[in-house]
Amino acid sequence: MTQEHAVITDEMVDVLRKRIGVEWTPREPYYNTASTKDAILHFAQGIGDPNPLWADEEYARKTRYGCIIAPPCFLYSVYWPSGRSGLPGIHAWHSGNDWEFYKPILLSDEFTYKCILTDVVEKRSRMAGRTIIVYGDTYYWNQRGEMVAKAKGWSVRAERRASGEAGKYRAIPKATYTSEQLKKIYEDYEKEEIRGAAPRYWEDVNEGDEMTPVVKGPLTLRDMNTWLMGAGSPYMRAHGMALTYQKRHPGIAMVDSQSGQVDVPELVHMEDTRAQEIGLPGAYDYGCQRISWLGHLLTNWMGDDGFLKRLYAELRLFNVVGDTTWCKGKVAKKYIENGVHLVDIECWGENQRGEITMPGRATVALPSKRLPAR
Repeated sequence: MTQEHAVITDEMVDVLRKRIGVEWTPREPYYNTASTKDAILHFAQGIGDPNPLWADEEYARKTRYGCIIAPPCFLYSVYWPSGRSGLPGIHAWHSGNDWEFYKPILLSDEFTYKCILTDVVEKRSRMAGRTIIVYGDTYYWNQRGEMVAKAKGWSVRAERRASGEAGKYRAIPKATYTSEQLKKIYEDYEKEEIRGAAPRYWEDVNEGDEMTPVVKGPLTLRDMNTWLMGAGSPYMRAHGMALTYQKRHPGIAMVDSQSGQVDVPELVHMEDTRAQEIGLPGAYDYGCQRISWLGHLLTNWMGDDGFLKRLYAELRLFNVVGDTTWCKGKVAKKYIENGVHLVDIECWGENQRGEITMPGRATVALPSKRLPAR
């Protein structure tokens, strides 16, 4: 049996479960190890976020940080907290994250991180039969020894052949647009509102307040490539370096049945034939890319003096090339806890078919008219 046709066995699951609670760090840096000016800019460009706090040094010097900072989800470029671990040859779908942010990411911060596998759960799926959900925690520290964030991540693991044969999602219709529909999307881009230097005070927020949506799409391969330029990739290497990596990790090999080429499974985000191998109609977005779009929505709304404390998102439906996503949110609750003025937010990603592909929630600390945000 080749790795391409690997099946989930009891032995594989037992080996994975024995790793629960064991701390580990990848032998090679994932992508970014520091929040340099260029790294922050490339990440912001990768999610289409024009906030001057990430890029304009003169603007940023006038904020409470005194320098450029990185969007909270920049930590995806340090390491993807997907919970993915073990099970060679078994496909993985990044299915969600629960972020807790403790410190801002300042210009030129340097990062270390560690991962811990926390749970392995078996389920049956209409899409792929026997599936395993793998959960893990990732912790991030800066060069001052401060914990910057913690992220819980989880991935659904399934056999590629079983998923391809089931084809549950193959019938997703390819998005088409009239000129009027495209005009509406472009108008929504123009409506984007960056709160920026104008403080959003906690006292001025009301439960039920709606956020100005952030639109992403229609999704193209350009968007995926730009994301990779900013956030990096666990598998992408070139030419001989790619072959060396594949020899060291044979479980990543994925055969394209139409061309016969062997390559990394990450190409499901770029090549229709690869995505069709696992039962989808075509290439689709990265899960952490889409969650970062929610981060864009939230930082737009909270302004420079706000602080994103928590972001939870589930990736429920696929977002294939051609789809458009509107990131939306509304205030669910406001309260004071330990002297901090907090707002709980219901947020989500919704496609052009009116489907919620990514339900989420967040907590933001806002400045008070009496106290700054913390």
